[in-house]
Amino acid sequence: MHIVERQDGDVATLRRLARKERGAEQRDRWRVALLAIEGQMTEVIQGTLARSRGFVQRWAYAYRDGGMQALRDKPRGGSAPKLPREQEQAFRARLEGGPRPPDGVCTLRGKDVQSILHTEFGVRVSLSSAYYTLHRLGYSCLAPRPRHEKQSVEAQQEFRERAPLLSAR
Repeated sequence: MHIVERQDGDVATLRRLARKERGAEQRDRWRVALLAIEGQMTEVIQGTLARSRGFVQRWAYAYRDGGMQALRDKPRGGSAPKLPREQEQAFRARLEGGPRPPDGVCTLRGKDVQSILHTEFGVRVSLSSAYYTLHRLGYSCLAPRPRHEKQSVEAQQEFRERAPLLSAR
């Protein structure tokens, strides 16, 4: 494998990038190119990095053919969110408004969010996808236990005073 430095300063840049990189795979890409430029053989690079022959050759040749940019991680695909970006603000406003009487609950849970997405936005999602959508919009599942709207602090205090089985403090 005969790899040469494509631009002056690539060796110094590769050393710096490899030192700073936190991701193991990306760091090893930088190091493969660096070791190949320094004249190391494929087997030696394999042993140094504990990587396969294919990995070493793929990234050494990627540097040879495309330079530093060819070593960078490319954006990965994935499916588009089921709730369109245009409807996110309307959905967020609906959640901020809290539960409505037709919901029949005092606080919105995952199943309720799933139902709202289906009935009001026409988006059918699984329960895990509903939670993922909430997480993507910045909501977390940590919340205080909800209080019922008919809860009476006075009735609770009266019960504590009159209850015969509770000991006095």
